[in-house]
Amino acid sequence: MNAVWQQLTLSNLPLYRWRNASYLYRLVGLLPAWRQGSWLMRWAEPLGALLVSLVFALAPFVSNDLVGVLLVACGAFWVLLTVSDEVVREREKEEGEAVFSFPKFTPIHLLVLLYWGIAVVATALSPVKAAALTGLVKLTLYLLLFALMARILRSPHLRSWLIALYLHVALLVSVYGLRQWFFGATALATWVDPESPLAKTTRVYSYLGNPNLLAGYLLPATALSLAAVFAWRGWVCKALATTMFVVNSSCLILTFSRGGWIGFVVLLFVFLLLLIDWLSIQLPPFWRTWSLPILLISLAAILGLAILFVEPLRDRVFSMFVGREDSSNNFRINVWAAVQEMIRARPIIGIGPGNTAFNKIYPLYMRPRYSALSAYSILLEVAVEAGLIGLGCFLWLLLVTFNQGWVQLRRLREFGSREGFWLIAAIASFLGMLAHGTVDTVLYRPEANTLWWMMIALIASYYTIYQPSRSENLPPQDL
Repeated sequence: MNAVWQQLTLSNLPLYRWRNASYLYRLVGLLPAWRQGSWLMRWAEPLGALLVSLVFALAPFVSNDLVGVLLVACGAFWVLLTVSDEVVREREKEEGEAVFSFPKFTPIHLLVLLYWGIAVVATALSPVKAAALTGLVKLTLYLLLFALMARILRSPHLRSWLIALYLHVALLVSVYGLRQWFFGATALATWVDPESPLAKTTRVYSYLGNPNLLAGYLLPATALSLAAVFAWRGWVCKALATTMFVVNSSCLILTFSRGGWIGFVVLLFVFLLLLIDWLSIQLPPFWRTWSLPILLISLAAILGLAILFVEPLRDRVFSMFVGREDSSNNFRINVWAAVQEMIRARPIIGIGPGNTAFNKIYPLYMRPRYSALSAYSILLEVAVEAGLIGLGCFLWLLLVTFNQGWVQLRRLREFGSREGFWLIAAIASFLGMLAHGTVDTVLYRPEANTLWWMMIALIASYYTIYQPSRSENLPPQDL
């Protein structure tokens, strides 16, 4: 059974064999001489980090067109890095004659590449090829950003810089959101059912213009700021991290985004669960046994008391269970029904990627008066765009990503590395954003999509392989 699981999660995949046989991988290292002679490329990875930093520093404040230009620059820079790279194996830690090293290509990369290939086929077979090609270009830019980030985040210094940058930008976004709560903000759309008790309640949206999108944007910020409480050194830095967590969490709650709340609860539960496992080797026997039950009971009690005594929270939570009586629920149910018909019409390979293709096909299946820009669920959206084949690959990618995160977290715990806290935050954010995206469409917006791939890249950046000593005369085994 363990062997089957390892094969399913690609835990022992011999990537070095694929690299040796792949025609695609032979593109790596075509221009190493040019790179060695280039003065600017001596700082290649810091330059890449600068480009990525611009994406996360500007995304909440500028138009999607400008973000697209930055994504093109990031993708082009990754291609330049790849073709001018040296094909060498870097070493991180030696124990005796054995070596741990960070490869630049991981099982996560392999499945991302496979998913992109399925999207290419879906585009070629799409009934609206021109529209699907537009979506494919957007998807390609996001995946190239992932590839660049997965490479850059391998450096602890650059990793810390990018995380700190995002946390400071998110703090600015959250502070402006709290200002809207205290001083009021004009609703830019009908976010709440006019007949609901919350019709006049302020839902903050900060610079993003949409409370649901703001909640999705802040989910990774809450996890990373909580991780910073443990990872950052010094009381001043820890106090700043604590302030970030309180402000980000408060702003997220005040979006009154039910999907964001679901993601927040999942995120906190996973983070605390992994944190208890991380600290378990240092805990006394009593807490090692009872910390998890106490955690579950405490979270349930806090959530129950909040729902019981905070009226806006209670009304919003109960609206999840009233079915079609809530206009937002009714809208999603009608959209999901139409999307399921779209999937049944093209179940194998879908209609092609992107919201442009979706907008061409959806009107043929939509219920009257229920127009939509997407499927309002990441799983349904993937099934519509790439069919059941694409959905299967996407679920496989999620499984491999979580497994790799878990494996590397256990390794970091053995070494007692503070980097493990960032990995805990990445796993928690990854699952929290997935939970939010299951009932909403925010993951397809650049402000949230870039963060989604940042979390996956952060997990991929910790991937290691183990090289036995030459005396063992064995090929390297992937952990």
